[in-house]
Amino acid sequence: MEKFTTLTGVAAPLPIINIDTDMIIPKQYLKTIKRTGLGTALFSEMRYNEDGSENPEFVLNKPAYRQAKIIIAGDNFGCGSSREHAPWALADFGIRCVISTSFADIFYNNCFKNGILPLVVSAEQLKLLLDDADRGSNATLSIDLEAQTIKGPDGGTLHFDIDPARKHILLEGLDDIAGTLKSDPAISSFEGKMANERPWL
Repeated sequence: MEKFTTLTGVAAPLPIINIDTDMIIPKQYLKTIKRTGLGTALFSEMRYNEDGSENPEFVLNKPAYRQAKIIIAGDNFGCGSSREHAPWALADFGIRCVISTSFADIFYNNCFKNGILPLVVSAEQLKLLLDDADRGSNATLSIDLEAQTIKGPDGGTLHFDIDPARKHILLEGLDDIAGTLKSDPAISSFEGKMANERPWL
């Protein structure tokens, strides 16, 4: 998994509450088990018209936000079903960070497993960030995970809190398997000790 240390990029404003996983990646795209190729289907019901053409009013279709790396969203982002395809689609599009006042628990956990930083901020901080994001291509934010800061286009800095264990996972780029393998020497030592002490097991 790609490490997350710092991120500088355009932030797309999506001030909608209760954006669920079906809005992020509709159910018809869940047949694949590949993590790639889902970026084109991200928010497809809002991004595309019925004839398949782009909806020019949707934020990610606007020229200023086509290369967005950050989404500033309303409350309860990622609610609904537990599909891991949702963070897969975000990551494949190029989104490395989602900022909101709250996240659904399963989606929040899945983000860390897929190299995406889900940041929880206060309502006041979210309003400031949405104001920054409304500037279009000038809406560049810089996120420093080690320092736990978000720097806006005018140089203003916000601090965020994050669980130290989750922070470590992203900084080191560890998915569940890689995290377990880091403990391989201790696991092997324990298994060897158990084999000697309790050979009947």
